Amino acid sequence: MPDGSFLLIVALVVTLAAEFVNGWTDAPNAIATVVSTRVLSPSQAVLMAAVLNIVGAVVTGTAVASTIGTGIVRPEVISLPVVIAATLTVIIWSAVTWFYGIPTSESHELVAGLAGAGLATAGPSVLLWGGWQKVLIGLGFSTLLGFSLGMIVMTSLYWILRRTSLSSIRGVFSRLEILSAAFLAFSHGSNDGQKFMGVFTLALVLGGKMTHFAVPVWVMLLCGTVMGIGTALGGWRIIRTVGFKITKLESVGGFAATSSGAIAILLASRFGIPLSTTHCISTSIMGVGATKRFSAVRWGIARNIVLTWIITFPVCAALGWIIASLLKIAF
Repeated sequence: MPDGSFLLIVALVVTLAAEFVNGWTDAPNAIATVVSTRVLSPSQAVLMAAVLNIVGAVVTGTAVASTIGTGIVRPEVISLPVVIAATLTVIIWSAVTWFYGIPTSESHELVAGLAGAGLATAGPSVLLWGGWQKVLIGLGFSTLLGFSLGMIVMTSLYWILRRTSLSSIRGVFSRLEILSAAFLAFSHGSNDGQKFMGVFTLALVLGGKMTHFAVPVWVMLLCGTVMGIGTALGGWRIIRTVGFKITKLESVGGFAATSSGAIAILLASRFGIPLSTTHCISTSIMGVGATKRFSAVRWGIARNIVLTWIITFPVCAALGWIIASLLKIAF
């Protein structure tokens, strides 16, 4: 088999594997609150998330996919080994953080892996500042906006319901929390699902199977389905951390957190900004917990999560560089 065909097949398979890992480790964030508040059983929540991840990935356009596929590194000066190195980086780092039950961002793993692999292949000129601006904006969106919206929405609900017993409206907010979790799962598909669609399409362009970057419908369906399967097959470690360990949630708080996270994600997707569902929902939960009292949030757990987010960029850039350098020697 020619090297080019072999590398293309490897790149496509590894990209799908990274999409599967995305569904396995990142998508469970969308259903963590409905599981922790016992509004849905784990099996019901996973099925809902799997279906809506697929729908969100397919029906919301390809702006984020275009940013990943053409805006982070220059497609014309990179190769299939760069794609393989970046997606292997996602798989490796996600597996490590999953083992410790720490939610991390496949978005940031992917862009850092692409950057490291691109640097190993073609030097600093491969990086595109326009795409990185969107990544940095997304970092602010997912962290600051998630926390702020969580606090604002929860504070507003406290004020609206100040003369109402929470026990009397628990049933109403249980149903609303299901809707907000469904909204978040759909939003996750709309943003995270697109990232690996972009990488998959980039591999097809680099392998000579497409003449220009445009995400085909069959790629949307394939990647969305693989992510949905990943969601359906696991993620309990991440659900435990996000849903149970950051703070104690009732259905009202779960509704506030998931709604806030979903709003932030859809706003970013609309402008093609790749961001982290993990950051959005985790910081939204922190914001909701902080409205009760500052000590209601387990800040030690939150610190470990945030530190992992910070080291993701240099670790994944280094992994991407190392793997791409090895592949460059091999091929």
